[in-house]
Amino acid sequence: SGQTAYTRDGSFGLAPDGTIVTADGYVVQPGIQVPANATNVTINSSGQVQVSLSGQTAPQTVGQLQLAAFPNDAGLSAQGGNLFVQTAASGDPVTGVPSAPGFGNVMQGFVENSNVNVVSEITDLITAQRAYEMNSQVVTAANQMMTTITQLR
Repeated sequence: SGQTAYTRDGSFGLAPDGTIVTADGYVVQPGIQVPANATNVTINSSGQVQVSLSGQTAPQTVGQLQLAAFPNDAGLSAQGGNLFVQTAASGDPVTGVPSAPGFGNVMQGFVENSNVNVVSEITDLITAQRAYEMNSQVVTAANQMMTTITQLR
């Protein structure tokens, strides 16, 4: 629809014209172009997109990625495909370059760690299972008592 969407998915690629795009083909802002004669593309921890060109020894910076932080991440509207749109509940985005105070680093070739503590989740699951078993036994005992009372009459 032409509005700006935000993503945490860092699986970027190149469009046929050399523009950096998301996995779904959306242009990553600010529209960084990679020259056709680039032999290697790297993104350093501060978000600078650097290319190695044939015939040159030093990499050349072609653009700068930016990060956006929201006062209320939960207020973003999920659009599907790892895309989120700003809402009144999310607040206005604060943008900055990676490695700046308050912003994270960019790490090329890494996968984000899970934010789930497996041990505590399994412990909670066992606790819930035991509570279910106890409640099931209470219902069974109550049913048996009702049956006994009914048979006494």
